This record gives sequence, structure tokens and C-alpha cells, in this order.
Amino acid sequence: MTTKRFRYRLDQPRPAQAVALAQLFGCCRVVFNDVLRAREDAHQAGLPFPTSGDLSKRLITQAKLTPQRAWLNHASAVALQQALADADRAYRNFFTSLSGKRKGPRVGKPRYKTKRDRRQSARFTKNARFKLRQVNTRKATLTLPGIGNLTVRYSRPVPSDPSSVTVIQEADGALFASFVVDVPASTALPVVNRHAGVDMGLTDYAAVVASDGTRTKIANPRLLRTAERKLKKAQQNLSRKQKGSHNRAKARTVVARAHRKVRDARLDHAHKTASTLIRENQTISVEALNVRGLARSGAKGRRGRGIRKSVHDAGWSQFLRLLAEKADERGRIVTALNPAYSSQTCAVCGVLDGPKSLAIRQWQCQSCRTWLDRDYNAATNMLVAAGHAETKNACGQDVRLTLASASSADLDETGTTHTAAA
Repeated sequence: MTTKRFRYRLDQPRPAQAVALAQLFGCCRVVFNDVLRAREDAHQAGLPFPTSGDLSKRLITQAKLTPQRAWLNHASAVALQQALADADRAYRNFFTSLSGKRKGPRVGKPRYKTKRDRRQSARFTKNARFKLRQVNTRKATLTLPGIGNLTVRYSRPVPSDPSSVTVIQEADGALFASFVVDVPASTALPVVNRHAGVDMGLTDYAAVVASDGTRTKIANPRLLRTAERKLKKAQQNLSRKQKGSHNRAKARTVVARAHRKVRDARLDHAHKTASTLIRENQTISVEALNVRGLARSGAKGRRGRGIRKSVHDAGWSQFLRLLAEKADERGRIVTALNPAYSSQTCAVCGVLDGPKSLAIRQWQCQSCRTWLDRDYNAATNMLVAAGHAETKNACGQDVRLTLASASSADLDETGTTHTAAA
């Protein structure tokens, strides 16, 4: 069994439920901040950190009896306890990261939450006795303590009873329910004799070459770039509204909704692309990209900002994470390889031909005189490094030559830059 999250959209609640949800989010936020304050006060006084049990007793149980925190009684005790647990976990992650025990990027010190944060959430466990009841194939009802019944857009059934549910309010006011459920281990896909090498890019989202001699380029959707004109108008409209007015709140919601649609579309594209690669190939060789470094590099000025913005828009980290997760679930193998010199090395003869600007999309190897497509050549080098590009095709020709070479159509393409033949 594995644990997964199933996320569903909720219909807009009734006015009384909207007020109750706002109170719930506010109570959870206050408890979280109270925990941070208690920890900081103990640190400044030179005292040991209070335990979670002491904090629960002081900040929740006893606080409810005081006039200043009596309104905590309106929120579910389970949700408040989960807010306390979140703050405690945030501190543990910070300390383990500080000591080097935690792998991955450095985790910062927990920060206070504010009511100006447009994204709010509250979590309920089984102790809260929430209920999820399916009404029909497209609708279900979620019953939460102190909130009542919320309508769930039931796009797919949950495989088992959820152990917890997190109610999330996005910046544009949209509500979602995220359930944690145990799902059976996925059945491994049938073994196929096909291996793929992938080169990520900005002109094309990815160039994919396969050991059977086929190759393809996946178009870059440029979702943020496509929505920029609409976003620009929405943000200009927002800037003209008086601060604190209802019209400004409406304009802010329009901007937030546009950003959420871009984010959702990017995630959908990454899911579909990763699923296709996993379904068709036994192994996938990809570049071990330092996406964070790429998003901070580039030329100064407007051109550099454009490249960095395009790197963020492509969402490579999200795609590579989903690819690895799906491969683990379905019995496939994803290998991350060092991308150094993959665009400079001829995949046919293996000669390092030297650096080339991004404007050069096809070039001729000075050793074997083969015209190479920059993206296909890099993807073929990924396949060669993984040891899956040494077979011959039906005509007896080296697959690497078929995969990496630039076709005549590519060479005649308008705007293509080539290196001069020696």
C-alpha cells in the first residue's frame, strides 16, 4: 500500500459556511503563530523549547478559557491540534536542515502567517469524524464539524477511506479538498524493448529519441507567455483600483484566477507528457538539470530576464519529479545523467566539437562531417551514456546517426543558423 493525495474542487459554500470557514482558517493561523511566538520567547530567554504537549495545554486548552482567545471554541479542536503539529514540524525540519541531517535544499526558519495570505488551509483527521458520501458519479458530500455539508465535484472515486482531509482556499477564493488515502501498489507495466533519451529545452519542451530509431519533439506550450496579455490587462486594472475597496478585491481575484489557470495547465501538461514517456519506454535517460541555477543565470538586462522567465514557465523540476514518481509506480527506470557537453559532443563519432551559442540549432561535426540537430544530438548523447544507443536498425545503420542527424527539412528551415563548414 502507498499513500497518495486526491484533490477535488468544492462548490462555493453558503454564506454562513463561508463565514465559518473564514473563522476556522483564522483560528488555525492564530494557533500556528502562537506556537512560533512561544518558541521564540523561550529561545530569547535561554530556556529549552516547550514540548508539543505543553503548548497544546497552554495555547489551546487553557487559551479557550480566556476572554482574549475564547473564540477558539468556534473551531474544531482537531484542526487546531493539526495547526500546532504543522508549526512543530516546521521547526523540526528547520533544525534538521540546519544540522545537515535533512537532505535537499536548505529549509528556512518558520515564518508567521498573516490574514493577508490569500491561500488558507485547515486539516481534519479521522478524530474529527468528517464524512465523505458519494451522491452520484459526479458529486459527493463532505461533512465537516462546525462547517456542515460541502459539495464535492467528484471527478474520480477515492480507493479507500481517507485518513485526513485538508480544506484549501486558493488566492482566487476557489475551495479544494485534499484527501490522504491508502492505495494499492500500482501494477508494473509490461516490459517493452524501447529506451528513450530526453533533452529538455525552451524552443521545444523536450526532444525525445528512442532506441528503435524513432524521434520526436514535444512542443513547448509556453503557458505563461500565452496568458501574458490577459494577465497584463488584469494587473493594470488592479493597479487602478483604490486600496481597500470592493472593486480592488474583485480585480485581485481576477488576477489570481488567471495565475491559477496557468499553474493548473502546466501541471496537466507535465502529467500527460510524463505518462506518455513512461507508458512507451522501459528506461528514460534525462538530464540532471540544476533548474534553480538555470533560473538565476543568464545575461543581464532584458534578454536575461526573458530566459529566466522562460525557464520558470517550462516547469522542468515539476516534470522531472512527476516522471520519477510515475516510473517508480509503474516499474520503469529513470536515469538522471550529467548534461555537461551533451550539446557540444557529436553523438555519432564522440568528438567534442566546442561550445555553441543557443542561436545555433544545427551544426556540422568537424570530424565526421555529419550535420547534427542540436536537441536530438543532446538527447542521443543521453541515450549513449545510458548504454542504449549501440544497436543497428533494420538497414544496418547506426541508430545514433539516424537519431542525431539534422534532416534536409531542418537544414532548409528559415531562420536556422549553421556553423560554417571547414
